[in-house]
Amino acid sequence: MRSISKYLIAAALAALPLMAYAQNALPAPPDVKAPPKDAKKTPSGLAYKVLTPGTGKKHPSATSQVTVQYTGWTTDGKMFDSSVTRGEPATFPLDRVIKGWTEGVQLMVEGEKSRFWIPEEIAYGGRRDPKGMLVFDIELLKIQ
Repeated sequence: MRSISKYLIAAALAALPLMAYAQNALPAPPDVKAPPKDAKKTPSGLAYKVLTPGTGKKHPSATSQVTVQYTGWTTDGKMFDSSVTRGEPATFPLDRVIKGWTEGVQLMVEGEKSRFWIPEEIAYGGRRDPKGMLVFDIELLKIQ
């Protein structure tokens, strides 16, 4: 009986990080399956919609370093990454991320929050998970 108790305790402790992740997962937006009709589209297939207008005047370039808060979902509503749930914005050079981010974030100004529907071709290209179209809410905090 004691060995079963130890096993159950060990299993419960091992599950804690997974439960914490599940509790921190942000719900998917209602339009995660496909861009709405009022979303703008670029020639590459990137669709986007401004959720909150920004206060900045300049746009980043493809080589700018930016600081953002973001959350990403697959089109079936599964959150796969989020700086928001980690509690810390992400900073990186814009030319070191997927093509859809490089293109999309250049359309933004500081303080803006937008939703992007990024086709697989300009996301991970089917080379790694998650595959398919990805949906990101991105808030551009700073252009360095």
